[in-house]
Amino acid sequence: MILEAAGGVSLLLYGLHLAGEGLQAVAGARLRYALASVTKNRVLGLGAGALITAILQSSSATTVMLVGFTGSGLLTLRQAVAVILGADVGTTATVQLLAFPVTDYALGVIAVGFLLFFFGRRQRTKTLGTALLGFGLIFLGLRLIASGVEPLVDAPLVGQAFMALGDHPILGIAISAAVTAMLHSSAATIGIALALSAQGLLTLHGALPIILGANVGTCAPALISSLGGVPEAKRVALAHALFKVAGVVLVYPVLPWFENWVELSASNLTHQIANAHTLFNLGLAVVFLPFTVPFAAVVARLVKERPRADEWARPKYLDPLVLDVPSLALSQATRETLRMADLVHEMLRDTIKAFADGDEELIESIERKEDWVDALNREIKLYITKLSEKSLTKEQLDREMVLLAVINDLENIGDIVDKNLMELAKKKLYKDLRFSDNGVREMIELHALVEKNFERVIAAFASQDAEVAKQVIEEKAKISYKERQLKQAHIHRLHAGLPESIETSAIHLDVLTNLKRINSHVTNIAYPLVEQNPVG
Repeated sequence: MILEAAGGVSLLLYGLHLAGEGLQAVAGARLRYALASVTKNRVLGLGAGALITAILQSSSATTVMLVGFTGSGLLTLRQAVAVILGADVGTTATVQLLAFPVTDYALGVIAVGFLLFFFGRRQRTKTLGTALLGFGLIFLGLRLIASGVEPLVDAPLVGQAFMALGDHPILGIAISAAVTAMLHSSAATIGIALALSAQGLLTLHGALPIILGANVGTCAPALISSLGGVPEAKRVALAHALFKVAGVVLVYPVLPWFENWVELSASNLTHQIANAHTLFNLGLAVVFLPFTVPFAAVVARLVKERPRADEWARPKYLDPLVLDVPSLALSQATRETLRMADLVHEMLRDTIKAFADGDEELIESIERKEDWVDALNREIKLYITKLSEKSLTKEQLDREMVLLAVINDLENIGDIVDKNLMELAKKKLYKDLRFSDNGVREMIELHALVEKNFERVIAAFASQDAEVAKQVIEEKAKISYKERQLKQAHIHRLHAGLPESIETSAIHLDVLTNLKRINSHVTNIAYPLVEQNPVG
């Protein structure tokens, strides 16, 4: 008896997993793209969350996805809040299905799913078979649970225990929340309640605390997945939990009236239980949807930004959840590359200050940033190479190669600043050397040209503007010519016997040479942009 019921629970959980996995394989990439493309319209966000969750068979899966998307910057917290409300509505679709006498069709659905999976020639047919097989196992699991608990109908103590859940709702909510957190599925918990009610072991009075607890417990996976994550991810998980807890707090004082309303919704007990779950989540959506913006602001205050010294070294946009959507993954890798470019730009911008001011702390700061650049370079490369196992179009393959080339050149620029220019800056500082006024002016002049060209190429990369990239290439000859002019001017000062120029000659010439080298890597970034987008 107990083993049969336990086996039914296992089948129910595995069936939910298979059904979600199959449906996600059929439409997962489109779902992720749709979710990442949600507009600021709250109603559309609500609808997207409901639809995606109904397909994935789990509000936890949708919320975990949202945690990743907000953490990587694909969605804002305000957008995610509306999707969360929709996800809670979408999860009721599974429970509504289970309220019907679907257990009678369990073996038939399993048979159809098995045939499609093993004999289907196309991958889409096989994944559809997986989904049907999952639904069949869900139905069979409910059937086994109902069969396993049937002997308990005549045990008065069991009936009294389940009735106590209704008489002590806080206890029922706590137990149900704990069970749901362990099962990672509110649908599984409520499915078990439906099986118990079908055998007369559970009334609506006793089922309501289970429903409320299941809605609270379903927040656990997202909360766990957000631990150690960025603040945006923690905020999404917290928002989901707060919605559910607030809903329970609002419903609890009016639980007897809520029970009466639910009784009027259907004559059948299993449908009443399913309707209670649906009404609870629809009520949450209706009450909280108009207040998503202030609610998001409150959550943002509760989870504050705590910047870390090495925050730049950790990727912000490389979301593994979108790797099966190459277009999205490449967009995220591009955003991370632009973030890396900002860091390299800061290093290049501060280089001239390090020479002019002789600030040892600034030199150390620039050297520390180079470590962060190396870390981002490594993470972006690892992320991009994971796409090699996926099916990429020629355009996407070209984009992947451009990204790899860009981060390689950015790292080289960072290395030149760190290993060459900063070493020269320290040499000047420790030997207490001083450039001539003309020498300083000339270094600033060449540095400004190189920095301007760097800014120009990053703008071209971000916008895929071949015209701007072409301008970067045209500047190469001009900057090389300027570098030769400035070296010649320095040599003239040496011939004139200017003391500052004589003392700093090696450093001065090396600085000019390294600035020219940096511009060569800047130009390297521009070449593929022009090749992929030729201009007349």
